Amino acid sequence: MMSAPLVKVLHRMQELFTNIVAALEAMLLFPSIFRDPTRKRRKPFHGVYWGRRSLDSFADEVDHLFTAPLSVQNMVAMSDKIRVQFRSCLQSSPVCMLPSYNHALPSGTETGTYLALDVGGSTLRVALVELRGQGDMRILHVSSSYIDNDVKLLEGTLFFDWMAEKIDSMLREVGANCGREAVPLSMGLSWSFPIEQTSASSGLVIHMGKGFHCSNGTVGQELGDLIVQSCRNRDLNVQVDAIVNDSSATLLSRAYIEPKTRMSLILGTGTNVAIHFPVHEIGLTKFGTRPPGWFDYAKNVIVNSEMSMFSGGILPKTRWDEVINRTHLRPNYQPLEYMITGRYLGEIIRLIIVEAVESAKLFGGELPHSMRDAYSFDTSIVAALEADTSPLLASSAALLQKEHTFAVSPTIDDLRFLRRVCQTVSKRAAGYLATAIHSMWCLRNEVEFPTTATSAPPSIKETQEVTVVESEENPLSLSIACDGSVINKYPGFRDRCQGYLNDLAKETNALRPSLDGTSEAKVRLDLAPESAILGAAVAVAVAVAEKKLE
Repeated sequence: MMSAPLVKVLHRMQELFTNIVAALEAMLLFPSIFRDPTRKRRKPFHGVYWGRRSLDSFADEVDHLFTAPLSVQNMVAMSDKIRVQFRSCLQSSPVCMLPSYNHALPSGTETGTYLALDVGGSTLRVALVELRGQGDMRILHVSSSYIDNDVKLLEGTLFFDWMAEKIDSMLREVGANCGREAVPLSMGLSWSFPIEQTSASSGLVIHMGKGFHCSNGTVGQELGDLIVQSCRNRDLNVQVDAIVNDSSATLLSRAYIEPKTRMSLILGTGTNVAIHFPVHEIGLTKFGTRPPGWFDYAKNVIVNSEMSMFSGGILPKTRWDEVINRTHLRPNYQPLEYMITGRYLGEIIRLIIVEAVESAKLFGGELPHSMRDAYSFDTSIVAALEADTSPLLASSAALLQKEHTFAVSPTIDDLRFLRRVCQTVSKRAAGYLATAIHSMWCLRNEVEFPTTATSAPPSIKETQEVTVVESEENPLSLSIACDGSVINKYPGFRDRCQGYLNDLAKETNALRPSLDGTSEAKVRLDLAPESAILGAAVAVAVAVAEKKLE
């Protein structure tokens, strides 16, 4: 048997060899990346996958590679396979399908005024939120503070003192006594960093990352206590009643307005889905330590799926996806994320551009030097190209030349090629996202409604009947709360994803008998604006309501 040090050395040598192979492959596939721009250009290298071709021919190939997997039947088959992964990870995975401590959803009748904090990687937002019942909630006052590098370098309790200063400043703008009354002001915290959560309102600080130093000297301490103590030093009487992550906050914020909300979707730089799921379907070991009696009253719980980690080996990849994966610091770690999120859509397009310059004379065969670096083609440019419907694509040309320096200005054919490729790549992203969402929806239906999910298919006569009057909404229907820059702002993305979901739901409905007197089951993507702030407030309201029942 080999010694442990020798095994480590062999593993490192294997990693080094893999990285060298990946680099050599990138040099073969994309030689223009490595060409010295000061030297006179030689005859272009004809890469492994291409010879000289037209832009239209290249665009046709891109279109085929990206859209071929998107037939409804194929997407349903991929959805079924992803569902097997979900089920497996529900039982034992320590990194995904993680049950939170939030088990109750709002009824929409909760009322009260609460302090809400949204702590992200670059911004702290502090708000006073009023819940008025009947799904009505208002942000009464909000302040936003940029977290610059000096703030990130604040160590230990100094960061929480800075937070308390911002909380104090916002509350003083509301009123001199706000947050200083005899009864503590209940506070909800939307925390965008890892913590070791111990209850719905408490969690232990662990290393934060993202350049933050406040975990230095505070690791293992209770997060809520640190914030409350810093607030008390400023004579503020507050208490932390809820701590949530972004996906849970999004679900809760929309559920207060729309009772059929059972899932949330975050799609921006990264992606995630949370779902309200039956406790008995989750492996017991995944719950860790829970308060006494928790399993007696918690029948469902919000599960953080970490959906970005699923779909490996199921969703087909193109050669450009393969390059991203192989050259990534964590290959195969988040396969879905690498193909659908704002972090990677621009890089997929950039790799296609590099090949098009080599093989189809895009940009006159000269790749701008600024595009040679990985992740230098931002997804905001992709979105702008797709949004530009003008005949000459003038705004696209201006944006490209603002962000990148060209030897020769892009031609109208160059711009049309780019726009078509952007549409193709984002179309696949919407289709793959819809496939994963459909898989989660079907999993939920299997466990919540086992009799309807597993019954025999309806007769041909039944599937041909048309219901004109819908007497009652199908219990299998649900609303998905959506937040994030791509799902909310990328031109046409949500509508395209909704279209795929409609097709998938229709296909699933055809294989499942409809419940008497109900309409067809539907999945609806609904925007959840200001979800971090509003979700934190709703989480507090739910927690306060539960305390009153105890």
